[in-house]
Amino acid sequence: MANERDIAMQTARVLAEALPYIRRFTGKTVVVKYGGNAMTDAHLKAGFARDVVLMKHVGINPVVVHGGGPQIGQLLERLGKQSRFIDGLRVTDSETMDVVEMVLGGLVNKEIVNLLNRQGGRAVGLTGKDGDLIRARKLQASARADADGAQYVPDYGQVGEVSSIDASIVNMLVQDRFIPVIAPIGVGEDGLSYNINADLVAGKVAETLRAEKLVLLTNTAGILDRSGSLVRSLGVREVDAFIADGTISGGMLPKVRCALDAVHGGVGSATILDGRVEHAVLLEMFTETGIGTMITRKQSIG
Repeated sequence: MANERDIAMQTARVLAEALPYIRRFTGKTVVVKYGGNAMTDAHLKAGFARDVVLMKHVGINPVVVHGGGPQIGQLLERLGKQSRFIDGLRVTDSETMDVVEMVLGGLVNKEIVNLLNRQGGRAVGLTGKDGDLIRARKLQASARADADGAQYVPDYGQVGEVSSIDASIVNMLVQDRFIPVIAPIGVGEDGLSYNINADLVAGKVAETLRAEKLVLLTNTAGILDRSGSLVRSLGVREVDAFIADGTISGGMLPKVRCALDAVHGGVGSATILDGRVEHAVLLEMFTETGIGTMITRKQSIG
């Protein structure tokens, strides 16, 4: 009996701690980029879906943007087509683009929608083609020299970047209490489909929606300082300094730049956090310390 009471008391304390954060975010939009291990581990997938549905039920407006690189690679391998990368980007010819659309717009997107609906949410899947949501342009590579010193420009194929976002369909769904789930596929002026980095799409969607928060789920704890310790919060000038001195480098750079662009574009804050932690989104949203690195316009190393 005493043990049951202790558990109940702990639950009450957790709810009490969450209350001011629920009040702060009620009615606000939070864009969550969903990717990494959180998308492949069954237990984490179910937990993520519960977290997002809970956010919706307490009055927050979550919008999910998802990736799916590993799933694309697996299907290409089964089809006998070898993946080729330049600068970490998958070269996307027309045949590969068909697979990208099949995986992102179909298999992965509908799995996430189903997970959310099974947890009591009302989710709707979209690609950038729906409602002209994501207008794209072909991503241009910079010139470089080959082994003989000759200049050339590599071609990524149908890899794109965001030209513009028309969020009217997203706003309509949010107002009708749906949870939009967006696959990062855009359409160009040429009518072609383009494969776009999910972090970039999430950032641009957050900017357009004037979101209160952008959450980027990754396979790392967040931004680490020179000693390997997690930095809880950073202002934009501090992030710039970390980039300049090499503290932020490699694969973290694109995510950090995406977060910076979102904050500069009017998003209240952007957080990079570890999606491998169970209930990572709730821990970030509803606790005092959070679990990742939050980037804001203010100076705040900590």
